[in-house]
Amino acid sequence: MGKLTNSMWRLLGSQSTRNQSKSLSLIAEANKQSSWAEGIDDADVAETARSLQMDDKKDQAKFLALVREISDRALQMRAFDVQLQGALRLLEGDVVEMATGEGKTLSGAIAAIGYVLSGHRVHVISVNDYLATRDADWMRPLFEAFDIELSSLSEKSTADERRAAYKSDVTYASVNEIGFDVLRDQLALTEDSLVAPVPDVAIIDEADSVLVDEALIPLVLAGSTKAQVPDQAIHEVVARLKSKHYEIETDGRNVTLTDEGAAFLEAELGGIDLYSEQHVGTTLVHVNIALHAYYLLERDVHYIVRDGGVHLINASRGRVAQLQRWPDGVQAAVEIKEGLAQTDPGEMIDTITVQALIGRYPTVCGMTGTALAAGEQFRQFYSLLVSQIPPNTPNIRIDEVDRVYDSKVNKVEAIVEYVKEVHETGQPILIGTHDVAQSEELAYFLEKAGVSSVVLNAKNDAQEAAIIAEAGKRGAVTVSTQMAGRGTDIRLGGSDSDDDAREEVIELGGLCVVGTGRHDTERLDDQLRGRAGRQGDPGRSVFFSSLEDPVVTRNLAFKRDPVAQSEDGSMGAKGVELIKQAQRIAEGVMLELHANTWRYNNLVNQQRDIVVRRRMEVLTTDTAAEELAELEPDRYKQLVDGTAPAESKDESDEATDAAAGIASDADKTADADKTADADKTEDAPVRETREPVSKEVLSQACREIVLYHLDRAWTDHLAFVSDVRASIHLRAIGKQSPLDEFHKLILEEFSTLPSEALTEARKTFREATISEDGVELDGLGLHRSTSTWTYMVHDNLFSSGGAKALQGIIGIFR
Repeated sequence: MGKLTNSMWRLLGSQSTRNQSKSLSLIAEANKQSSWAEGIDDADVAETARSLQMDDKKDQAKFLALVREISDRALQMRAFDVQLQGALRLLEGDVVEMATGEGKTLSGAIAAIGYVLSGHRVHVISVNDYLATRDADWMRPLFEAFDIELSSLSEKSTADERRAAYKSDVTYASVNEIGFDVLRDQLALTEDSLVAPVPDVAIIDEADSVLVDEALIPLVLAGSTKAQVPDQAIHEVVARLKSKHYEIETDGRNVTLTDEGAAFLEAELGGIDLYSEQHVGTTLVHVNIALHAYYLLERDVHYIVRDGGVHLINASRGRVAQLQRWPDGVQAAVEIKEGLAQTDPGEMIDTITVQALIGRYPTVCGMTGTALAAGEQFRQFYSLLVSQIPPNTPNIRIDEVDRVYDSKVNKVEAIVEYVKEVHETGQPILIGTHDVAQSEELAYFLEKAGVSSVVLNAKNDAQEAAIIAEAGKRGAVTVSTQMAGRGTDIRLGGSDSDDDAREEVIELGGLCVVGTGRHDTERLDDQLRGRAGRQGDPGRSVFFSSLEDPVVTRNLAFKRDPVAQSEDGSMGAKGVELIKQAQRIAEGVMLELHANTWRYNNLVNQQRDIVVRRRMEVLTTDTAAEELAELEPDRYKQLVDGTAPAESKDESDEATDAAAGIASDADKTADADKTADADKTEDAPVRETREPVSKEVLSQACREIVLYHLDRAWTDHLAFVSDVRASIHLRAIGKQSPLDEFHKLILEEFSTLPSEALTEARKTFREATISEDGVELDGLGLHRSTSTWTYMVHDNLFSSGGAKALQGIIGIFR
């Protein structure tokens, strides 16, 4: 897998010429319909569009001509042929690759209109709220011209606003918000409190970021519970370990105790045996978590500390990962490491991966600037094919050969010298770095060399749009972490420049992009490089790398360190080939990571689907009342009639009475003789008369009882799954397949979930106070969480077994 090249990925996952002749012929026909479209009055646009048969080729061409004409009128943006081509491939269900600056936003809007005219509801899904809101506002005049209802939602949207937004023909939203709405619907107790709609069509912007980079990250709905307090003593000892006490694997993904380290910990913790049955599943687990927090997770690389909290950094986009956290044990460990108050981990009520979320949509398509390199993931995990759309204007950017050095020190010196030389010409420079620490370090060295720069990283990402917009000014030097999904074009000359300022920068060669090291995937490199050469603009790009870069140290091992070919440490062509080899291996490892995680998540996702279907049936029908009426007919009749025995015993009481021999046969006979002639109404049980419960109220009471126990059972099952995953890798020691054992255990546990949930519901139905005011569950100690919140959590793959690359927690963060 590690030797799977990008060219092979392209062959497997790309359909760059698939049906393109059909698209081009339709566009040619659309061009002939331009005069017809120009003659349509604004007032007649919607009616004309809805009269078109979208499965008829002639009407498809008319649609393209009309939407191009109206985009010109409404947005002052006349769609290029390649934008129409992109829209057509989206309507065919492909992921389209369109270079940065080629107008993906308009292509997506045109496709959304086409889907609506075909009778569908569309979600245009972005990587963040900013892009979702911006694109909806930007495209609104176009949708309004076609009388198509458009909405957008963000983290600040209320439940009523969300319900209204989802009723629109087209809804723009981030993947997180849609996912969290799906999860929050699992708390609904009445049908009218549901928020998320039935999924239909998903058009995904930045498709590789959503479907690949974010796909494995579970979205979590948590509820309040009593938090476990981490063992402070363990953390204090781990913090005092020396380098001889632990080993970090060369790939940087795992850290383990040495024999000396284990002995030190055992002595410091009171002479225990870490590997004894008493401690191997408890103390040792906490030790391993603390080791990862202290020796693998770096501040300003994997997270920043801001406003008294630990904030994860999204490595693929260089921003703070909002609402995101590590598995609770790791999160708490990092907070202890930084001396911060620990956040409440809560209890996982429900969870869904982005991959499973998108899998709910019958129709999925997407667009991105770097689709080909992710073609195999699209094909393997989503059955999606890639169509490559050519640029409207040929790309004239100059991409220089990589410059590779033997050491990081020599690489940084070369970068500073290069930037200084280019800066003296006035050509604007955009420098891409991998993390916060690297961006700040490089800015420091540039300042020492007399080059002032503006830094954009996770610490000031709120200013990103303003900073990026000015990166094309003459003389600008911008140092930024990852550029994926920034959503702001870099205009040559600056955001508000006139033609003279723009022409001046064009004369200087356009934007110069400098990469400070290759990423684990070529996609991220291309996203950075694609910032130059937009829409036929001039530009150039160059990447500087070293043999000490993470992509090399994690993926290549040398018997003897390669020797530089010059005094400045330059490695020449041999160095370039080594970097390419390391990146090919890294991409293969990432694909295997994706596949292995999918295998672990797939069964849990299927189980979730079963629970959700059951929950929706209970929520939207009278199933709960019908089942409890059948299983507990006496109790149900008593509630409907408004009567109940004055003295009654449940089945367990009767069993206890019989076992204890409370009354002998002789006693019963004597009692019968004594009362034979007595007034029977005096001693016979008196039936208590209560207000009958209406069937509507009783049905809702039954619904709430069944839902409570179904939800409780699912929450407990998720906790069980988490516990199994935390130790399943140990099965490999016994020559068992961790994945097979994982499936076996959670299948066995899940098989009893429905019956146990219903058994508990029957018990509650017998015991709970049910009146015309509803059911009282609190009195039985059946409390739902008083507060809930949502977040994303990186799956704890280091403890799930499988390939060596999956055993380190760092692999989860990249």
